Amino acid sequence: MFRNLRLQLTLLYLLASFALMVLPGGGIYTALKAYFQRTTDLALQHKMYHEFQVLGAPVPAALVNADLDWSSRRYVPPMVSRQRENIDRRAAEIAYTGELAAIFVLVLDADGKVLFNPSTTPPPIEPVREAVAVAMEQGYDWRTTRTLQGTTVRLLTYRVTRNDGPAVLQVGRALDDQERVLQRALVNILVFGSIGLVVMGFGSWWLAGRSLVPVQQAWERQQRFIANASHELRAPLTLMRASAEVARRSLPTDDQERAELLTELLDDVLHECDHMNRMVENLLLLSRLDAGKLTVRREVIALPDVLADMQRQVGRLASERGVHLVVEDQGSGTVWGDSTYLRQVLLILLDNALRHTPPGGTVRITTSTQGPGVAVEVSDTGSGIAAEHLPHIFERFYRPDCTRGTESRGAGLGLSIARALVMAQQGSIVAASEVGVGTRMRVVLEPAPKRPRTV
Repeated sequence: MFRNLRLQLTLLYLLASFALMVLPGGGIYTALKAYFQRTTDLALQHKMYHEFQVLGAPVPAALVNADLDWSSRRYVPPMVSRQRENIDRRAAEIAYTGELAAIFVLVLDADGKVLFNPSTTPPPIEPVREAVAVAMEQGYDWRTTRTLQGTTVRLLTYRVTRNDGPAVLQVGRALDDQERVLQRALVNILVFGSIGLVVMGFGSWWLAGRSLVPVQQAWERQQRFIANASHELRAPLTLMRASAEVARRSLPTDDQERAELLTELLDDVLHECDHMNRMVENLLLLSRLDAGKLTVRREVIALPDVLADMQRQVGRLASERGVHLVVEDQGSGTVWGDSTYLRQVLLILLDNALRHTPPGGTVRITTSTQGPGVAVEVSDTGSGIAAEHLPHIFERFYRPDCTRGTESRGAGLGLSIARALVMAQQGSIVAASEVGVGTRMRVVLEPAPKRPRTV
């Protein structure tokens, strides 16, 4: 599934990259082609203007305007230095001569026959009679034609209105040099575009893979969550069904034995119901935390009072299990958070520590100042957690039972809830463990302000 999705994202990125490369490349090619056509047409009109002047014929207004445009585009402003002015003017004259040198002029009669060719070289194309016919009818004609050798020629044909002069003037320019420039530009665009497309293809594949990493991780977490949740819910249901089947098949006839068996079976059912109820409540709490719908108060919490409550509540259970509970308060003072949820976090951490610490071991609660925050650490001398399991212990339903004993069955939601509650109070929680040495859970909370604030 993710491979297909990665391929689709790659194609999407590649398509976007292709568009980003084609649009500028196509724009450059189109702009260059339009520039060549505009300058060629302007040069032809300028040349035609001067041919009209040579013949002494009335110049059409379009040619007058074109000549003014031509002159303004190539005007060299006067310089302070006469030498510099002469140099610039010579450069302008050379450029002027070079631009117009490629233009040929033909003086034709009304039938398109050549009357005069001012150039010593023959033109690249024979007179185009269709252009002459259109010019005789409409006054002028623009067209682009191609010679037998494949050379593209741009032609401008004008009718001359003098009674004693030639009937038609035709000027033109071969565009083979411009086509070579355009062809080289197109080849460069295609070559560099292809190279860029290949590079972008590999880059798109890599980027798509990087983009899908969080999605794939979330999908894997969801799959583990569903599998573990199904397992946790299936186990108590199986036990309850087994208890019901035992009661139906092997119910004693003696009233006292029947009552004892029913009581035992019902206790099992109630125990499993309580387990399922706690798990469902924890899931609901996590869902509210995920949705941001859990109301977390912000109040000043006196840590010594909280630690005293924890010692009182957990001390008896620790004594029953033969575990030493030690509380070390190093003048932590107050923190800023929700006292109810902080107590719940500490109860979860202490419950985990007691369940995984053998008799004779020690569970310790210590407080200290860590940078700008206040740290509360719960440590034990239990079996510890293997390094490969440590990054996953805050995931829902994750239980590294292969390295820690499971004296009492849990759903694997406690540490997930603890982390979510700590984060809801703008705190942090980290774990450190070593197999055979023990585990440390450190909660860091914001210290309370000197003046209580209201939220």
